[in-house]
Amino acid sequence: MTAPDVDLSRYRPNVGVVLFHPDGRVWYGRRAGSQSPHCWQFPQGGVDDGEALEVAARRELYEETGVISVTPLGATEGWIAYEFPDGYGGTKQARGWLGQKQKWFAYRFTGPESEIDLEAHGEIEFDAWRWGRLDEACDLIVPFKRAAYEQVVATFAPFAT
Repeated sequence: MTAPDVDLSRYRPNVGVVLFHPDGRVWYGRRAGSQSPHCWQFPQGGVDDGEALEVAARRELYEETGVISVTPLGATEGWIAYEFPDGYGGTKQARGWLGQKQKWFAYRFTGPESEIDLEAHGEIEFDAWRWGRLDEACDLIVPFKRAAYEQVVATFAPFAT
């Protein structure tokens, strides 16, 4: 978790979702247009003003994957934060954000795989998806998010069995 003395006011509120297959594997999406070896990640996204965190998590999950058939398993305590690296750029950093603070949710997928639709929302976040082991997550994500993913993996490891 984030150190209690860190001022998170300049970190963008964000939610993340780890979607567990009934057999314990997790859902990974490949960031659209990315050729990096670190292009696989879990669904995540910003929280709208006044939006409850779990509502945001379910909305982001649907927008990025098409998935609505889930059972809640758990959530992280408090915020998990990461900073954008120097030179990262992009609209979030341009708006003055130092990084993102995230609340993560774990869900068990209960629908058919045909429910997964990467074009459900129109804005395509991922161009491919696959099921994989939870313990692969830290090797698949961009390095600046790795410490956050380590915390998420440790918290949700009991759901992978």
